[in-house]
Amino acid sequence: MKRILFIGLLLSQAFLCQPLFAQETKPTSEKEAQINQKKERVIKEEKEALKKEVLAINTRYNNGEISEAEATKLKEEAAEIHALNIENKLAIIDNSVALIKRSDNNVNENSVEKVELTLFDFDGDDGTMVAINYTGKKRIYDKRTFSNLLISFGLNNAIIEGQSFDKSPYKVGKSKYFEMGWVWSTRLLQNSNAVRFRYGFSFTFNGLNPTDNQYFVQNGAYTVLEDFPTNITKSKLRMDNLVFPIHFEFGPSKKIDRKNYFRYSTRKQFKFGIGGYAGFNLGTRQKLKYSEDGSKQKEKIKKSYNTSNFIYGLSSYIGVDDISLYCKYDLNTIFNDPNAKQNNISLGLRFDL
Repeated sequence: MKRILFIGLLLSQAFLCQPLFAQETKPTSEKEAQINQKKERVIKEEKEALKKEVLAINTRYNNGEISEAEATKLKEEAAEIHALNIENKLAIIDNSVALIKRSDNNVNENSVEKVELTLFDFDGDDGTMVAINYTGKKRIYDKRTFSNLLISFGLNNAIIEGQSFDKSPYKVGKSKYFEMGWVWSTRLLQNSNAVRFRYGFSFTFNGLNPTDNQYFVQNGAYTVLEDFPTNITKSKLRMDNLVFPIHFEFGPSKKIDRKNYFRYSTRKQFKFGIGGYAGFNLGTRQKLKYSEDGSKQKEKIKKSYNTSNFIYGLSSYIGVDDISLYCKYDLNTIFNDPNAKQNNISLGLRFDL
């Protein structure tokens, strides 16, 4: 009975101007508006096609080719076909939209794989179905590699051969280091995140501030500390390096299972890393601040100061979550032979952001 009423309504609407379905409420989004427009176009095109068929049937009846009963039957059959077309086409649109929405629920910033969905449209008088591709993303089921920003800073000094650390010529509280880089972490075990391999690159800036009003002087192959002729307020030698650190990191993780993927989380978990680094000296410079004839002076002197060009050493860290206590030691000497052997050492905080 419901189908018969719909067919009758469609037949009557084939020659009227009012739309078959009125939109009493405004769409809540641009996507909904587009979907509603597609549905209205489907109904309009089927009505126009039915109208043409009804006119053709009436022409045949007026020409005496068919009887009134045959004309009525043909009109009802045409109306039923177009009613089914509308019903099926609207169902295709609704089902495609539902499929897209379900796919959207799985899209996030860690997704990389693409899923091709199709939303059917109906253009042209012949009712041809034109596919509109929708590209969503599917989260990787098991993502084993992640990356993060590394920032570290703290105290810097040197271990000098044949000299105790408490008699260091460098200020303990004033000599500092800073490190910034990008690192990747890859899980090594198939079913456990207990061991991770960490690798990347970093820019390190190691500073040494001499004590007792001294500054660095380069005399040929030698680099020595000498007394500055006037009162010096700041004397600092800075070595800028590009290094490539690698570490093996150990520690527990919490496995998080989701419907279509799983992850290991190290949030609020203990971790311990041990490894090393190697790289290059990008430049060395000395910064001086002093007073001369009652006026303040500043100097920035850039030269080699006989510092090592190749940097390599050992490093380790221990901490919880994103914060660790970090220590690194250069196996290369700060100054090349024939200078006294001095090895840079740093201790500070490491942040894996």
